[in-house]
Amino acid sequence: MYRIYINQQALILSAQPIVRSNERQLQARYSGKAKSLLNYVDMMEKSRRFEWVNLYHPQVEQLFLDFCSHYERVEAAGGLVHNPTEALLLIFRLGFWDLPKGKIDPGETPAEAALREVREETGLQEVQLGDLVTITYHTYRDRHQRRVLKPTYWYRMFTTETKLSPQAEENIEKAVWMGKGDPMPSDDQLYNSLSALIKSELSI
Repeated sequence: MYRIYINQQALILSAQPIVRSNERQLQARYSGKAKSLLNYVDMMEKSRRFEWVNLYHPQVEQLFLDFCSHYERVEAAGGLVHNPTEALLLIFRLGFWDLPKGKIDPGETPAEAALREVREETGLQEVQLGDLVTITYHTYRDRHQRRVLKPTYWYRMFTTETKLSPQAEENIEKAVWMGKGDPMPSDDQLYNSLSALIKSELSI
């Protein structure tokens, strides 16, 4: 199964139908014609009518490849950084709470890029790299209006440092440690693509 965020809505590519709970959830069987996927993409780019759209087909890997054929691919990497109290590092950028991340430079591995971005965006230097946690996907339009698919590789990290220095030139206004008992940002202050990941890390 793949969960790809388009205009803050989840496009799910799966092998079978999902049980629906309301009218704001849509699903359809994939016809096998790659061009037909653009009908759903266009709909989701233009409105936020649905919570999620599930397209299903037994050959889900082929479905994903067909979806990718409509997009330029730009890879990124980031970190789920914990300190000794198990608090999670969050940054506030452009009106949303986020996790430190950025594009992978030529010649970098995802793990190397994740460490570099965490250090640049938060000021932390002594950061220990852990395992790959997951890969998230979201889409956007570049300045030439080309569709871009951005897979982001997320690594668990640990640091004994506590002082944070948000990178202002990257529009980062705040960098904070959020503990399990701290009030969570509201859903409209979290990117949908990261909401479940952040809540899972904080065991909420």
